[in-house]
Amino acid sequence: MTTEFERWLGPTQTDDETVARLHERLVAMAEQKQLLDIAYRTIDTPVGVLLVAATDQGLLRVAYEREDHDAVLAKLAERVSSRILHAPGRLDPLVRQFDEYFAGERTKFDVSLDFRLSKGFRRTVLAHLPEIAYGHTESYAQVAAAAGSPRAVRAVGTACATNPLPVVVPCHRVVRSDGSFGGYVGGEEAKRTLLTLEAA
Repeated sequence: MTTEFERWLGPTQTDDETVARLHERLVAMAEQKQLLDIAYRTIDTPVGVLLVAATDQGLLRVAYEREDHDAVLAKLAERVSSRILHAPGRLDPLVRQFDEYFAGERTKFDVSLDFRLSKGFRRTVLAHLPEIAYGHTESYAQVAAAAGSPRAVRAVGTACATNPLPVVVPCHRVVRSDGSFGGYVGGEEAKRTLLTLEAA
């Protein structure tokens, strides 16, 4: 996806180093002039390449490849702001936390979260999920009760399925009452990987 900022550069036929330098200047200029609303980058993880995007308020989106990163960026441009730029350096502290998590050295993410993509009961469910301890799980029914609506089991499933911040807001820790995995935005294998990592 070509963003608004990248269109400023226009067509260029330069080497990779020059392009990288120009891009760094573009990021710096956008930040200086307060024109950068969403910074994003991708990171390689044991559950595939994740897209992470953040605003000044905090982490806004974590997306699996199967969600189509270009489509995710397009939706963010539509719902939040079109002033989006690939700015890896701005997200380095977050990436370090992901690295520590996947290395088994971190049990909780310490990062500000921008929850504007979730509202109502879904937002209530997401607020509860970080309270499920690392290495533990809760059933959809338990989460519904904790969120104040014991009969809203299906709504909990929907909240987990539409969680804009998977891994960080751990919807993978929500399972069916019989202990089976249930659905997951990253797919069953990703959920198994995360739960196995935390169980270890």
